[in-house]
Order: sequence, then structure tokens, then C-alpha cells
Amino acid sequence: MGSSREAGIVKICVLASSSSGNSTFIGTERTRILIDAGLSRRALHERLSAIGEDPANLDAVLITHEHSDHIAGLLPLVRHKDCRAAIHLTTLTAPTIDWQTAKPHIETFQAGASLRIGEFDIDSFTIPHDAADPVGYCFRVEGIKVGVVTDLGYIPDSIKFHVRGSDLLVFESNHDLEMLKAGPYPWSVKQRVMSRKGHLSNDVVSDFIGADLDSVTSTLVLGHLSPNNNYPDLVRLIASQALERRGHRARLVVADPGKQTEVFQY
Repeated sequence: MGSSREAGIVKICVLASSSSGNSTFIGTERTRILIDAGLSRRALHERLSAIGEDPANLDAVLITHEHSDHIAGLLPLVRHKDCRAAIHLTTLTAPTIDWQTAKPHIETFQAGASLRIGEFDIDSFTIPHDAADPVGYCFRVEGIKVGVVTDLGYIPDSIKFHVRGSDLLVFESNHDLEMLKAGPYPWSVKQRVMSRKGHLSNDVVSDFIGADLDSVTSTLVLGHLSPNNNYPDLVRLIASQALERRGHRARLVVADPGKQTEVFQY
């Protein structure tokens, strides 16, 4: 898919990506990682099983930040007797989560640190969002790079740098600005979403595609769509036009809110 490399080294599936729940699977034959657990334990199990993965085989869960749409299923997941996954999150994010009586295997790190989990070399980096210490991740294995970056109010140069060279990039396209302004949210929420610590609009993502999406990226997955302030078809139209103007041949996939994507293999 998009390169001369032998397919099948890395398996990626966005299990859910929207304002109501987020979780992405990335794995090889020997290492299986979940990024965020914003679905119920039942939904996580069902969606992992649908792609041939057993939740009991997860080696790690990486948390981006503490908002409920990213951790709603974390406690039920780690409480299950079959869960052996270590929970990786930043030192400032860990105290924001109420672990109740659960005693998971927690591994903390400083935002910006590089991690090694199984076969994966992982770079963490700070993202601009209204959470304690939010991060994005890039995963590298066997010359393949996958970026997972959502929940950011704008796109600083540091993020453009980190996602450069990604074969597959999961990125945010949260809202249509006019729909948001005219929509049902209170003005305070609209201001939060539009702020530099909120979420990306379709137009901002279009500008990123036109100027900064790396030419080596063969698959662009746009997610974290607001069900109230966006439409998958609108995201697809605006991003497709940006790719066409740029002459970029990346395959575009829009993660439909509430549905998992296909399985991508590299």
C-alpha cells in the first residue's frame, strides 16, 4: 500500500475516532498496542475481535490525555483479569485519572520522551489542547512510520516536524467552522473548540494538506469528527480538493464517527 515495502509488517485500525470516543490499534506479530481507550470495554473487545485481535494480548495502552472520550473504557479494561497491558502516560497526566481500586501496571514518561515498546520505537510530543499534558505519538518499526495526532487547536511547527515521514498519518478534522458557529453548543464551548487549545477545523486541515503533508505519506486518515458540527462527506470533499490542488497522491480515508476503519497494513 503506497510503497515498495513488503505489506503486513504493521497492522493499524482506528477503532473509533470522534468526539464521543477514540481508540486506535497498532501492532505487529509480536507487539500489540492500543492508543487511548475511549470506548466501553465491551465495545473495545468487540472491535478488536472484529480485526482478529484478542484484548488479552495487548502489550500496552498509550494514553494521549485524560478527557473522557479517550479514557472512558480504561478502568474497565485494566480491571479485567486477562489484561496484562502496561499503561503508558505522561507524569502529569497520570494523577488526573481516578484509578479507584484498580492497580494497573503504570509506566510514566515526560512529554517529548522516546519510548521502546516491543518492536516499536515511539516518539511522544506535546500537542496544544486543553488537558493537563496532552501528547501525540509516532511509531516506527522496520522503516515504517505511523503518526497518530488528534485533539489540537492549531498545528505548530513542532508537530509538522514530528509527523514528517509518516507512511500513514491519523490526523484530526474536527469541525466545519460555520456549522460550529451556528450550531447548538453554548458560546463558551464554541470558544473552547475554536481556541488554540481546542480542535482543528476542516479549513485548517486543508491548509496543512496543501502546504505541509509529507509527499511520502501514502494514507491520510482524518478523524475526531464532531457529530454535531461536521459531516464525513464534507471532510472528504475539502480534503480531497486540497490533495488534488497539491498534486498529492495520498489515499484519503475519513473515519466515520461511531465506526471503525478498515485494517491498514504496511
